[in-house]
Amino acid sequence: MSGSFEQRLAAQYGSLSTRLRQAGDYIADNPISIATRSLRALASDSKLAPATFTRLAHALQYENFEALREVMRDQIGRRVLPFADRADRLQKDSLNPQESFLTLYGTACQDNIAALSAAIEPEQLERVADRLAGARRVVLLGALGSTGIAEYTAYIANFLGDNWEIGARAGASLGATLTGLDERDAVLVITKPPFARSSIRGAILAHEQGAYVTLITDSRACPALHAADDSFIVPTDSPHFYTSYVATMFLLEAILAMVARRAGPRATERVAEVERRNRLLEEVYVR
Repeated sequence: MSGSFEQRLAAQYGSLSTRLRQAGDYIADNPISIATRSLRALASDSKLAPATFTRLAHALQYENFEALREVMRDQIGRRVLPFADRADRLQKDSLNPQESFLTLYGTACQDNIAALSAAIEPEQLERVADRLAGARRVVLLGALGSTGIAEYTAYIANFLGDNWEIGARAGASLGATLTGLDERDAVLVITKPPFARSSIRGAILAHEQGAYVTLITDSRACPALHAADDSFIVPTDSPHFYTSYVATMFLLEAILAMVARRAGPRATERVAEVERRNRLLEEVYVR
C-alpha cells in the first residue's frame, strides 16, 4: 500500500476495529505529538494501549510504528509554516478578543487550504488528473450541500469537453446515468456529512462496474471510501455553523486546471468555440 498516512487510513477506515479507528483519528489530529513524543506518552494521552498503535501501523502496512512516525515527521516538515502561523495567530487572538468573524472565518479557510496542500501527494493529484483527462465519460456525483459544487465543476469542465455530466441532474435517473460505465470511465464524487444516499450508492455501484472513482469528502468515516480508487480528505474547519467548502473548491479548481493542461490545443479551441456560441445565443452580456 502506498500514499500518505491520511490516504492509507481513509482506505482502510471502514474495516478497522473501533480501537484502531480511535488510534488513527488520534494520529491524524495530533501529528506533532506523534512525531515528537514517546509511544508511552501517546498511549497515556490517548487512553489507548501502546500495542494499539503498533497494530494500526501494521494494518496500514507500515513495517512498524517507527516507520509510521517517520512519515508523520516528514509530513510535519511540509507543514511548518502553517503551524507557525497558527501559533502566531493564537498569541494575537489572546490580545484581541474582539476579532471579527470575517477575520476568524478567513483564517480558518486559509488554514484548511494550507493543510490540504501539505497533505496531498503530488503524484496522486497527477494520477487523478490523468485519469479524468483520459476518461471516455466523467460522471459527477454531488447531492444535498454538494449539489452546487458539482454543478459548478460541471460548468467549468464543459468548457473543456462534452464528456462531463452530472448524475441524477434535475430529477434524471441516477441508474440511467451509471448504466454502461466501465473501466474506460471515471466518477468524481463530492460528499460530506450528512452523506447523501445517492452519492454513496452511486460511488459503490460505479466501482463495481469497473469505473475509476475519485472521492472528495471531509470524514474518514465516509461509507464510500472503500469504493474509491483515489480519495481526498478535505479539511473543513471553520467558525461557521455549516461545513466549509472553500478548500474543496480549491482542490476541484486545481484538478480542473490540470485536466485543461492535459487537453492541449483542442481545449483552447473548444473554449473559444463555447464563448463564440454563448455570444451568438446572447447567453452573456456583451458591452
